[in-house]
Amino acid sequence: MVNKENIILKKSIEFSINVIEFCEVLEAERKFVIGKQLLRSGTSIGANLHEAQNSESKADFIHKVKIAAKEIEETKYWITLCKESKSYPFNKELENQVNEIGLIVYKILSTSKKFKN
Repeated sequence: MVNKENIILKKSIEFSINVIEFCEVLEAERKFVIGKQLLRSGTSIGANLHEAQNSESKADFIHKVKIAAKEIEETKYWITLCKESKSYPFNKELENQVNEIGLIVYKILSTSKKFKN
């Protein structure tokens, strides 16, 4: 069960569910390549953030959150391809969600690095 106090974990689960649902739309439209890539990167964000909750050290925590940040950027890329392509569906809510999660994750990284000692 997700800790209700931890907003990034809650948002990452909501986002992952929305990614799964959108990828089902892509699959139904036979857009397999981007659908699989988006599914992997989009759900990996939450997996890495959840894994960071049980990190062995502050450095390990920062490393796992950095991986989530990389997955955010990859996910933005796949969403942008859908947005810019004339033959792919686009989901504005996914774009908004990944941008919001990105802002939170980058703030977590910034704060964590300040207090790394």
